[in-house]
Amino acid sequence: MTTKPFYVAGEWRTGQGTLDVKSPYDGSVVASIGTPTDADVEDAVAKAAETFRDSRHLPTYVRSEALLHISHRIAERVDELAELVAKEGGKPLKWSKIEVTRAISTFRWASEESRRMDGEFLALDTEESLGSRAGIVRRFAYGPVLGISPFNFPVNLVAHKVAPALAVGAPIVVKPAGVTPLGALALAELFDETDFPKGMLSVLPISSERAQKLVEDRRFKKLSFTGSGIGWTLKGLDPRKHATLELGGNAGVIVHSDADLDNAAARVAVGGYYQAGQSCISVQRVFVQSEVYDDFVSRLVKHVESLKVGDPLDPTVDVGPVIDAGALDRIDAWVKEAVSQGAEILTGGKREDPLYFPTVLAHTTPEMKVRCEEIFGPVITVQRYETYQEALDEVNNSPYGLQAGVFTSSIDRAMLAHRTLEVGGVIVNDVSAFRADQMPYGGSKESGYGREGLKYAMEEMTEPRIMVLSHVPL
Repeated sequence: MTTKPFYVAGEWRTGQGTLDVKSPYDGSVVASIGTPTDADVEDAVAKAAETFRDSRHLPTYVRSEALLHISHRIAERVDELAELVAKEGGKPLKWSKIEVTRAISTFRWASEESRRMDGEFLALDTEESLGSRAGIVRRFAYGPVLGISPFNFPVNLVAHKVAPALAVGAPIVVKPAGVTPLGALALAELFDETDFPKGMLSVLPISSERAQKLVEDRRFKKLSFTGSGIGWTLKGLDPRKHATLELGGNAGVIVHSDADLDNAAARVAVGGYYQAGQSCISVQRVFVQSEVYDDFVSRLVKHVESLKVGDPLDPTVDVGPVIDAGALDRIDAWVKEAVSQGAEILTGGKREDPLYFPTVLAHTTPEMKVRCEEIFGPVITVQRYETYQEALDEVNNSPYGLQAGVFTSSIDRAMLAHRTLEVGGVIVNDVSAFRADQMPYGGSKESGYGREGLKYAMEEMTEPRIMVLSHVPL
């Protein structure tokens, strides 16, 4: 198999040694990728720092049109890129296509938002002592960005780091997940076709240990990290570095008695299993009002059992494999532990390597790992509640706070949830797993720090700077 190169500031290199990217489904080698040397890594960082001197001054139209070019090229290669995602990450083809389609809009939104970052005018003659003055506020990029992305969205989560960085004129070095680096390299191919200075992007398939050294590198002024709780440790390596952290969750969903139960059950079945549960906002904990609990659970189990499990390249498959054997072992162990502590399997609970079948657990307690920790697998728990306030409290009874779903026909309950739930996003009449790429996305508590979503990510990568004009006629 020919070694696939990585991308360093406009150059495709093979480095020294190789990394085999293997299918989570059958273990076959999808690609063999060159491993960057220390010199390759240094070149990427040095080029980013050097390029920033000019890239910060790129005209808006250059940035906007280049981002739009990438968006159009992704659209032309949807099927190819979706198959790549399915092969390297095990995500079913139907969901892989949705991810790639979202990346189209992610770059398009970045293109559009780059044209809207037009600053702010302030009249500063508000007090007699200030005189006749005016302020012009503009945002400027902090500097080069280090982007570290996870395995579960190998195209679109890379896009959510690359697109806003390019939009504000900040070079970015991407460290993709070691098991799914191909999506990031595919985006590098499209970047290479644009008029962006080549030093604005490098993609380095390096180990997490080597990436930690990059976090400490003062030439990077911004860290954008998506992954596990290790993000807090990375942030601590250089407290002066600006950081955005998206660190996962164990999302709660409330189903109240006035909800459309079949719609709620169908959406929970999608939101809990569409990526074998391997999404930070996958449904994990479902709280159902007692008077509709039995009806809802019956509908939910029916929907869950209709999901097709198997080969991610089969376009009819809903649930594919989890990422690796270690994840499979952990999920299986947590379910067995919960059952030994009194939980009941309503459906699923079955392991057929590399697959874990969609599982619904009842009679769990808040101390069980399947409820209090992030399982990151195709397992959800269901439990009763009596009062709406009790349900809100249960959702908040977690160290995490990324997103939550609330099914109700009452605007008062929806507004109360928005006010009360300690999460980054409250999704009404849908599940926690909903995300529109332009919306602010991030969490509270242990779920993260800062926000993604194109406009919001661009703000996180820039700082406001005011110019005061003195003694001007207003």
